[in-house]
Amino acid sequence: MTLTQLLERHGKVGLGGEGVLRTHGRNTEARIVIEEAIARGITYFDSAHVYADSELYYGYVWRERPEVRGRVFQTSKSATRNRNGALADLESTLERMGTDYLDLWQIHDVRTQEDLDRISAPGGALEAFVEAKSSGKVKYVGVTGHHDPNVLTQAVEMWPVDAVMMPVNPVEAVLGGFLTSTLPAAKRKEIAVIGMKILGGSLYLDPLLNIPAEALLRFALSFDVTVAIVGCSTRSEVSMLADVKNKMAPLSETEFSDIEDRFRPYLKQLAFYRGVL
Repeated sequence: MTLTQLLERHGKVGLGGEGVLRTHGRNTEARIVIEEAIARGITYFDSAHVYADSELYYGYVWRERPEVRGRVFQTSKSATRNRNGALADLESTLERMGTDYLDLWQIHDVRTQEDLDRISAPGGALEAFVEAKSSGKVKYVGVTGHHDPNVLTQAVEMWPVDAVMMPVNPVEAVLGGFLTSTLPAAKRKEIAVIGMKILGGSLYLDPLLNIPAEALLRFALSFDVTVAIVGCSTRSEVSMLADVKNKMAPLSETEFSDIEDRFRPYLKQLAFYRGVL
């Protein structure tokens, strides 16, 4: 079974690793969000080794509820660029999460040609990801990026990855790059596409734009992505995510165009995650 086929069973949306999960010492609030996601049928869970206490928050839940861990899709990431450091990250991740495997482990935040070269070189992090998949400590491997679509496209084409995580939002629809280069490359390779930056870290919920979170999520799901993830901080935010998952209505052409038009005057600010345009 391909990763795309597997993720289709988990639904079109997942809990992102931002929001309350990317904090320190807020276990009670984080647990509420994770438990609410489980209760509402969300089974894709995002994290990263550098996301503060995110991995620990999941670990508290999975140690108490191992039967749930077995039926969800747990991910994490490593931003370390060499083999030994990445493998050390993986061991730490597994310990913090209270699990002996990851469903998906991702090469985190690939930005530059230098990143590509370091990761691909002998002794680079790519070796760790290939080894971890061969050993069964991770089921699938992926790559993430939001800085340069050309760099991320190269990673998709060059590396033996099962998934790519990239921005999917109105900024990208207007600018092109990730949606016009990386997405087609992923589809040619038949790997899973995970959409992130759906709400721009909540920046896109600014009253100036006047676009609800649900509409932005539906906008992202208008593209051929396998799953879209959103970080949450409250039960109500998780409920929005679950409601879209369970009864998503496609955007009309008018709604789609209207959202793009609202973003056009502010592209430089709203494309913050790309660096300098």
